[in-house]
Amino acid sequence: MSDRNPMNVPAVSIAAVKSALIEQFGDPVLRRRATMLWGTRGVGKSSIVQQLAERFGVPLVDLRLTTIEPVDIRGAIYADDQQGRTVWFPPEFLPDADQPEGILFLDELTAADQRLQTSAYSLILDRRVGRYALPDGWQVIAAGNASFHGAVSHDMGTALADRMFHFHVQSTVEAFLAHAVERGFAPEVMAFLKIRADKLDDTQAQLAADHLVGASPRGWEDISNVLKSGLSDDAKRLFVQGRIGAANAAEFFGVLREIQAGVDVSRLLAAAPGPETKALLPRSLDGLYGMIYGLLAVLDTPEKLTRAFEIVEQFPDMRGDTPLPAREAQTLLVELMLQKGMELGLEATILQSPAYQRYLDGRTAA
Repeated sequence: MSDRNPMNVPAVSIAAVKSALIEQFGDPVLRRRATMLWGTRGVGKSSIVQQLAERFGVPLVDLRLTTIEPVDIRGAIYADDQQGRTVWFPPEFLPDADQPEGILFLDELTAADQRLQTSAYSLILDRRVGRYALPDGWQVIAAGNASFHGAVSHDMGTALADRMFHFHVQSTVEAFLAHAVERGFAPEVMAFLKIRADKLDDTQAQLAADHLVGASPRGWEDISNVLKSGLSDDAKRLFVQGRIGAANAAEFFGVLREIQAGVDVSRLLAAAPGPETKALLPRSLDGLYGMIYGLLAVLDTPEKLTRAFEIVEQFPDMRGDTPLPAREAQTLLVELMLQKGMELGLEATILQSPAYQRYLDGRTAA
């Protein structure tokens, strides 16, 4: 992205935005002020809103504004003979007093029809539309793309912008990899993005080249699913090309060949410590990160976890055509193993591992 920042808001990670939204919802006063999430496709805006609702155990009303009509928010008009006037019936999806707390999510706000935006703006500005009033405990969160994100976008006026908190959500490879580890993405995807972080989201390069298809965080999740599927190699190649574009796919498969030609994780786990392990260690950066995420994917028993710490201990024995970041790789894999060990309830296995204790002693000495 260029240095020009029309929003005048610094870009922050999706993890930082999630933490901020959690704190906002916990404050009854701040919760009543709407928040706008700006960001490129697939960065995780919708996902963190859903996670927020799940965290607090409150209902989520998710309105995709590009798929509904203005009357869907405004409600239907009805002639009341007894009152001798017309009245509005609000739509059933808007919460009533029986639901005192929750989140109203107005997704794709900037891409919606201008007439629909008018109704949505009423909910944002006044927390009401027509005679309907949003309960006090509900938080309004909107999301959309700016024109410089390469999406269809209508300008937001300063009057509306002044009624909201604004977060410019930017994809970071660290946040994406943490999400990928948690969700069990294909190790090859994680290894590739660890080395080629610039390929996580190439929206700006895609726009500059006038290409329709490019890489995005959501796209890499799809690539992970393709790699983990039972499709043939030829079909996988076609699906990868069709999801992230030809140039990205060519680079990805180039790295993938090097990873696959590198370390056999099963043989490495079965090898004896010492020379036998040293002979199987990777000799390239692609192979190194392929081994790290490949190991992480199969660590599901105390025995494998203990053996993995022995392998980490031998990282300084790696000999590549160019120097490999052994110490950095040790730190990364140990952190990931600690995280996975805690998820599996194997803390005792880690603490009792002699190799882990030697690793700690070495770090302390260093």
